Amino acid sequence: MGILIILCLLAIVVGISVLIGFKIIPQSETKIIERLGKYHRTLPSGVNIIWPILDKARVIRVRYPVESSEYNSHVVIKESTKIDLREQVYDFPSQSVITKDNVTTTINALLYFQIVDPVKAVYKIDNLPNAIEKLTQTTLRNVIGELELDETLTSRDTINSKLRAVLDDATNKWGVKVNRVELQDITPPESVRNAMEQQMQAERERRAKVLEARGAKEAAILKSEGEKEAQINKAEAEKQTQILKAEGIAEAKIAQAKAEAEAITRISAAIQGSQMTPANYMLADKYISTLKEMVSGKDNKTVYLPYDASSVLSSIGCIKDLFNK
Repeated sequence: MGILIILCLLAIVVGISVLIGFKIIPQSETKIIERLGKYHRTLPSGVNIIWPILDKARVIRVRYPVESSEYNSHVVIKESTKIDLREQVYDFPSQSVITKDNVTTTINALLYFQIVDPVKAVYKIDNLPNAIEKLTQTTLRNVIGELELDETLTSRDTINSKLRAVLDDATNKWGVKVNRVELQDITPPESVRNAMEQQMQAERERRAKVLEARGAKEAAILKSEGEKEAQINKAEAEKQTQILKAEGIAEAKIAQAKAEAEAITRISAAIQGSQMTPANYMLADKYISTLKEMVSGKDNKTVYLPYDASSVLSSIGCIKDLFNK
């Protein structure tokens, strides 16, 4: 009977030990198991069994963000046996840094990192969250201290790259991989912000004046080109008018010459066989027309004849004989 009771008690102890030593590790998490105070193994995700008395999970410090106002800070440090292997983000509180040109600036940074070697993260550094925060703050001061304020405001990508490289190299021995660093806010002093706003306002006004002057210049150029084109068009029109006028005069003279040639031809045919030549005929005709104009006025009482008018009169007589014939 006594042996049965002992066996039952032993079975109960073994069952409780198995239940206590039965560990289920979620995906992307792990635990460091120490046996009698010495590192034994790293538990993978899934079902694991440890000896409750001999094996014990190592307790580490974990940084948790909090929303409650009862805490003075935005985060709280707690103890836990679980190690999160996923990428984590630390939102550090704003801190004051001094730039190369002695301007005190408030900067808030975000750090994205991942624990890639849990053993180093546990045994190579004490209080890993605090170590990462302090290292980030000192590195940020060093990097910003090498830059002037204008470079700090305009070179965020450069600062992020420098911070990531320095932090990744420093945390490598802790089994931590720094993926990226982001500067969330860069806030210069109020006096500097006012000066920057005034400078930006002056720069905007200068650009507006430059654009206005450029527009006026372009308008003047367009107006000048328009006037030039109008003058060219006017000169071209006048040129075409003169050409057309000259062509008209030339065509009129050609037509007149053709008419006179036709008249001379007909006169030659008409006076053929007489003593009169075509030249005498035309000269007499012009003479008669001129005399008609001379005596057409009311006050024209005197008519002057040329000294050698006898040849003309003889031509008129020939014309008379021609018509009589």
